[in-house]
Amino acid sequence: MTDSPILPRPSQLWKQLSAERRLQAATAFWRDEHAPAEQAEAVMTIAQRIKFRPKSVLALSVDRKARQLANLNAVSELVAARLLVDYHLEAQRPMMGRFLDALGIKHDNGLIDDEALQPPDGERLKAAAQAIAAEHPAEDVGVYLATLIWQDPETWGGLTEAPELQAASPAS
Repeated sequence: MTDSPILPRPSQLWKQLSAERRLQAATAFWRDEHAPAEQAEAVMTIAQRIKFRPKSVLALSVDRKARQLANLNAVSELVAARLLVDYHLEAQRPMMGRFLDALGIKHDNGLIDDEALQPPDGERLKAAAQAIAAEHPAEDVGVYLATLIWQDPETWGGLTEAPELQAASPAS
């Protein structure tokens, strides 16, 4: 049996984020114009929780919707995955860029330019994970690596062996 950590699902990663990070993620989520399906689902969940009509939730300011969403422990995998991606795009661009630099992957402020990216080999992934772990909090690194794996397991699956991923693993 392997000693690899069990990869937490996006909803588990969401639950593990600090209140401050969850609020950052939720704020970015409501500003994301590419997430209408996830936002509609979040509106319904919030409406049920606070006993509002969905139309009333939609009318709330971004700040109020973000606070409501940040306070939800239970969100679907789809919504959690989008929240994590939006969080990283909004708050973790320097770490994303550093990781891609360490891999020698061309990017624009943390966003990969190459549509036909080949999966990096395990040693390069390990070195890149170590590089960002030396510069960023372990929790941030673990959540980022887990998010990458969930987003594209074919490209980033080699990260499942990275010790830095353990910071994102569910507590025993």
